[in-house]
Amino acid sequence: MPSNSIDLLLTARWVIPVEPEGAVLEHHALAVDQGRIIALLPAQEAVQRYQARETVRLAGHALLPGFINAHTHAAMNLLRGYADDRALMDWLQNHIWPAEAKWVGPEFVCDGSQLAIAEMLRGGVTCFNDMYFFPEETARVAAAAGIRAILGMIVIDFPSAYAAHVDEYFKKGLALHDECRDHALIHTGFAPHAPYTVSDDAFRRIATLTGELNVPISIHVHETAGEVREALAKTGERPLKRLERLGLITPQLLAVHMTQLEPHEIALLAAQGAHVIHCPESNLKLASGFCPVAALLKAGVNVALGTDGAASNNDLDMFGEMRTAALLAKAVANDATAVPAAQALRMATLNGARALGMDDLTGSLVCGKAADVIAVDLSPVETQPVHDPISQIVYAAARDQVTDVWVAGRQLLKQRKLLTLDVPAVSAAAHLWRDKLHDAR
Repeated sequence: MPSNSIDLLLTARWVIPVEPEGAVLEHHALAVDQGRIIALLPAQEAVQRYQARETVRLAGHALLPGFINAHTHAAMNLLRGYADDRALMDWLQNHIWPAEAKWVGPEFVCDGSQLAIAEMLRGGVTCFNDMYFFPEETARVAAAAGIRAILGMIVIDFPSAYAAHVDEYFKKGLALHDECRDHALIHTGFAPHAPYTVSDDAFRRIATLTGELNVPISIHVHETAGEVREALAKTGERPLKRLERLGLITPQLLAVHMTQLEPHEIALLAAQGAHVIHCPESNLKLASGFCPVAALLKAGVNVALGTDGAASNNDLDMFGEMRTAALLAKAVANDATAVPAAQALRMATLNGARALGMDDLTGSLVCGKAADVIAVDLSPVETQPVHDPISQIVYAAARDQVTDVWVAGRQLLKQRKLLTLDVPAVSAAAHLWRDKLHDAR
């Protein structure tokens, strides 16, 4: 074939590259070769310039970068709806933690992660940042499915079925890091659970190792007012102050939830380049509080979006998170201009990549980046007429309008059909776990 032969050409009614923010390119195409975007150009010119081994024409669709779900507990999909409508600590201490103690093991995590990845791919998620036990199982499942993932090296002071003590958590986490070191799609980051479950000594080890390994740190922090009150009562320090003292407020920190923030703490995060992972629907469902997203963004803090786990959301729907994040930010700031649609979309894509240290690889449709691309069909009556494709995606579209998904140029979802997961088998496993969990109650 001639020198301008490529693997894949995607043409669409609209291409939304996210970078630059707010850009919408009509009747454009993405040229993809060896898993990378090599050109973004008008569709007519692309057809004349390139001879593609495969051409996909999407006349009523928008092409955009795949969503990055920046905070998940993937295997907890098997606990979806298990203990709804309870306060956070009641939910954790009296329902979720006892269920996990009884059931969580490699098989649970394998089956739950498959269920979560199937849901995420069908909803346009091409990368997720996970925090859960037995991350080796999630890594294996994610690699087989072809999705991009960052698996948490779990650190918690309490014994579990996964590890008996803190040293074992570190040992297993570092072994996983070594195993994934050269993987194209699977990477690792530290995942200490929360300030109230991790000791100062463990945090110091994390701070040292993070510098050596150059990996992100994800932690639930300032999730509720109760967490902050208890920390003040026990230590005299707010949790963020403690993390600062221990050297953890850095550009590698992904502070998850952050519903309780004072102005000086927002300034600290901005000054140190730390990231905030906003999980609006989980925060609302557990009545955890309201993350001051508009104030964070105004201060220059990078804010990304996560769904949290399906046990507290109850879905892994990034369309829902974008819409809720945008609407909630307006209400909290009392400002209808806060977090416009283009910014919400950026929070679900490029901001997540930046938080994870992957913005040179994914998060926007830019030449040289991986072809992590989704196609959203805007032709249904529910998203007509299309005055502004970005507004339509954020405020009107649903995840079942995602028709096709590619990660590193490999197609994983084709016309709503998953190509790398056995959906009947995934569903059958979920049904078996439902029966086990119900019978044990």
